[in-house]
Order: sequence, then C-alpha cells, then structure tokens
Amino acid sequence: MTQPASAARQDAPSLLKTPPPAPKGPAAGLRLDIRNLSLLGVLVALIVVGGATKPDEFLAVSNLQLVLTQASIIGVVTVGMTFVITSGGIDLSVGAMVALASVWATTVATQEFGFAGILFTAILVGLGCGLVNGLLIAYGGLVPFIATIAMLASARGLALEITDGKTQLVTVDSVLDLGVKDAYVLGIPPLVLIFAAVVAVGWFVLNRTTFGRRTFAVGGNPEAARLAGIDVRRQRLYLYLLSGLCCGIAAFMLVVLSGSGQNTNGNLYELDAIAAAIIGGTLLSGGRGTVVGSVLGVLIFTTITNIFALNNLETAVQQIAKGAIIVVAVLVQHHTLRRRGET
Repeated sequence: MTQPASAARQDAPSLLKTPPPAPKGPAAGLRLDIRNLSLLGVLVALIVVGGATKPDEFLAVSNLQLVLTQASIIGVVTVGMTFVITSGGIDLSVGAMVALASVWATTVATQEFGFAGILFTAILVGLGCGLVNGLLIAYGGLVPFIATIAMLASARGLALEITDGKTQLVTVDSVLDLGVKDAYVLGIPPLVLIFAAVVAVGWFVLNRTTFGRRTFAVGGNPEAARLAGIDVRRQRLYLYLLSGLCCGIAAFMLVVLSGSGQNTNGNLYELDAIAAAIIGGTLLSGGRGTVVGSVLGVLIFTTITNIFALNNLETAVQQIAKGAIIVVAVLVQHHTLRRRGET
C-alpha cells in the first residue's frame, strides 16, 4: 500500500534521527574531547621520540617551522576532505587537482599577471575541478569513487600535457617572498597562518552553520535529509566545490613553498588527507566529522614523516607505516561503532 505524501512528511523527522546527523549531548562531546586528547597525547609522544632520536635536528626552530609549513599544505586539503567524507562521499582526486592547479598557475602566460594572476588561477582551477566532480556525482549519478578516480587520471594527464614533464619556475618575486624568513610573523610562516585561517573557517562552517548541519544530515541519512527538505544533490555539489577550493588554495601554498609548478605535485595527497581525517575521528561512512581531529591527524602524519626523514628511513617504509595506521584506525572505528550499536 502506498504511503500518503503527508505521512511521508510526518515520518521525515523520525528518519532523520536514525542515525543522528551529528553527535549531540554531553556524552558525544565527551567522546570527541577524549579522542582529541588522545590524539594530542600521540602527537606529544612523537615529539618526545623525535627529540630523543635527533634532538639537535628535530627540535631546531627551523625544523619545527618546516613541519608546520608542510602540514599546512596537506592540512588545507584535509579540511575539504573532512567535509566530503562527513557527507558520506570521498574525493580521490585532491592530489591531482593540486598538481593541475599548481602547473596552470605557473605557466608563463599566467605569471604575466603577477601575484593576483597566480592566486586567482590556482583557486579557479581547483573550483573548476570540484565543479566537475560535484556535477558528475550529484547530478550525473556517478558514485564518488568512480567520478573522482576519473578526475584523478584526467587532471594528472592535463598537468603533464601543460608542463611537458618539465618544472615551471616561478619568477614573480611577490609570490616567492611569502616563503622567505623575512615574511614570517612572530616566527610563524605565512603559510601556517593561511592554514590556521582555513581551519578556523572550516570549524565554524561545520559546527556553527546550517551548511554544516546539512552536511551531517546528508552523511547520516540522505533519504531522511531529502524528506526533511534538504536539497541533497545541491549540498553534495557545494561540498565538492569546497574540496576543489581547498585544493586550489593548497596549490598556491605549494607554489610559494617550492617556487615552481610540477605535474608530480600533490602525489599521494589523497592518501594523507583521507588518513588524517579518519585518524581524527571522521567516519568513513559519513555522518560524523571533526575539523580539529583532522588537524591533529595531519600534524601526527607530518611529524612521523619528518622523524622518518631525519632518521634516514626509506620512503617505502613511511608509506607502509601510513597504510598500517589507516587500517588500524578504520578497524578501531568499526569496533567502536559495533560496541555502541551504531552499525
């Protein structure tokens, strides 16, 4: 028997409660606080390990500034990834989008427009890629995995075509000056300040706005969100646009740091961003996410990489360690949800 439309509307609120669109109440807040404190404890432990193994090098101010700067670039990407995963999606093209935006922003023609031209192009390319992803997923009916894999391949190929496999050097002094020590504010690199601003805005949007509540609702139960009056397709489009925007900003930051654009930029950023978000407490199945946790995840991974590099461990070992951490994090999430009866 077909359910009347009025009855369906009456059922919408109850559907929206299962599962909840966002963690609520003192208990949920306490769980998040405990998780963040645990991550902070892991970060402190890693700092102790780094200081014990290479005290003169790891604890040097210049090295700590480098760690924060490197974390800032992947951190901006991770903020966008946190929104996407919270909504129940995934974006495997973030690294390729960073590469494409960086090389498009450093072509000779683009650099003729100076600082503004490079920044505007990087952001515009990121938004363009995010728009294509969003349209394919929200309105084209493609699953996020397939759509973003296609974007990964296409963006990498286009980046290679633009550069012809060569490194494009930046000749705009105002861009390069952001990466020198004279531009530091109270010893803090400008790229770290950009990262802090993105994190602050991301936290506010996710936790204090209607857009954030809709993101939780879409990730928790898309059908209930639709019945409650949320335009699920449009929300998903906006989320992939947001991911593209973050990739554009990260591409500009990478250009500042490296002074060049390369088609290999952003390699494995998707792995790092997804891993950091999951470690931070964002559910891979959607419906729950935390920007603060993602930031701590980024700092943990960047610190691990730095410690490995200082101790001359091979890159392969670093990737194996990251992969193992991802598996452990997902298993812990799954076990925790089963114990709470949420799966």
